[in-house]
Amino acid sequence: MPNTKSAKKELRKSKKNQEYNNKIKDNVKGLFKKSHKAVEAGDKKAADLIKDAFRAIDKAAQKGVIDKNTRNRKKSRLHAKLNKIANK
Repeated sequence: MPNTKSAKKELRKSKKNQEYNNKIKDNVKGLFKKSHKAVEAGDKKAADLIKDAFRAIDKAAQKGVIDKNTRNRKKSRLHAKLNKIANK
């Protein structure tokens, strides 16, 4: 447990930030999975889902919730999956 007043405040801040970050990460993971499944199923809404996923991934990286390399990797994998299906 924190002893000083500033340490107590930092603990409160870190818990608040952790909740915020987890909420954003959960949203990104959910959109990523939905778009991934839609592409595999050949759904016509896959392009819209991927667009939403890209927007969420970019915002998360912009806010510092995920790393820029993580952003690029996730976007690359979605693009590759979409292109593979489109070429068939």
